[in-house]
Amino acid sequence: MSAVPPLAAHRRATRQIHIGSVQVGGDAPITVQSMTNTNTCHQQATLLQIRQLADAGADLVRVSCPDSAAAAALCAMRSQSPVPLIADIHFDHRLALQVLAGGIDGLRINPGNIGSRQRVAEVVAAARERKVPIRIGVNAGSLEKEILERHGEPTPQAMVESALHHIHILEELGYQEIKVSLKASNVAMTVAAYRLFSQQSDYPVHLGVTEAGGLLAGSVKSAIGLGMLLAEGIGDTLRVSLSADPVEEVRVGFEILKSLGLRNRGVNIISCPTCARQEFPVIQVVEALERRLAHIREAVTLSVIGCVVNGPGEARESHVGLVGGNGGHLLYRHGSTSGKVAPEDILNTLVEEVEAVAARLREASR
Repeated sequence: MSAVPPLAAHRRATRQIHIGSVQVGGDAPITVQSMTNTNTCHQQATLLQIRQLADAGADLVRVSCPDSAAAAALCAMRSQSPVPLIADIHFDHRLALQVLAGGIDGLRINPGNIGSRQRVAEVVAAARERKVPIRIGVNAGSLEKEILERHGEPTPQAMVESALHHIHILEELGYQEIKVSLKASNVAMTVAAYRLFSQQSDYPVHLGVTEAGGLLAGSVKSAIGLGMLLAEGIGDTLRVSLSADPVEEVRVGFEILKSLGLRNRGVNIISCPTCARQEFPVIQVVEALERRLAHIREAVTLSVIGCVVNGPGEARESHVGLVGGNGGHLLYRHGSTSGKVAPEDILNTLVEEVEAVAARLREASR
């Protein structure tokens, strides 16, 4: 397995910024983030979702601030959050000033709708004072009027022009704690925009296919678009945008990174697609295992294969493996057989075995 070359190319060299305690860019791990969808003013519900996202592995969480009450609520929640928080601000620069004064870790603004240069200057001055990074969030659906008039429609070139224009404004104001996103709902446009931008700037980039759709369609679009860019070495942080539970965004994001060999977190379940040869109900077992092993952060490989065609080979390469057999299901530990498991004991046995491996890995890392 170690002889297989990695899918991802060498990372593009970018500047590094700090969002709270989390490093983004440079040689830092690619971070995964999501966004709450609760009413920000409902602090208990929002904090619960932030903690759920953190438990799922989110390094950063973004929270929308549509008005002053939401901004105040976000500031009140900051000290209780297990991860750094980023305020999502549109239209009203005063909200950005409010959350910066309240101790927010990061700021996401769309310069196309935040207002005049003077207002941007006020935000930059407050961010500089506190060393709070700003994400310039360019979206194909909200490009500036004059840029659209020049290009006729949203294009990758138009998106990059918008990003570079606003970078220039921030640089003129003496601020370089910046990361940039160039998102479109069209996968090809998104990929082209990030590629073009990466040829012209070394600021860290936040990857995402915006408004990608529901869990299935959005995961596929994101895996294709983000996967292509990450495989080319482009990307410092990412969000998988889904019309689904935000926790699913984090899970899908990590699965993309794990598939590319860029980050390892949690249990990697290798399971067969099932056929008439399966000796136990693989689909139901895997669904249950995903729920019961979701709390594990250590990188553990578990293979769950319904028959002996590919089962032994996969199990030998896993920390824990189970291979279906008509004379009993074989349990593997670290590549070697370790007895048989009765059908009624499959779930509990595999959970116990994986938790034991995770505990040993956790102890070894201390």
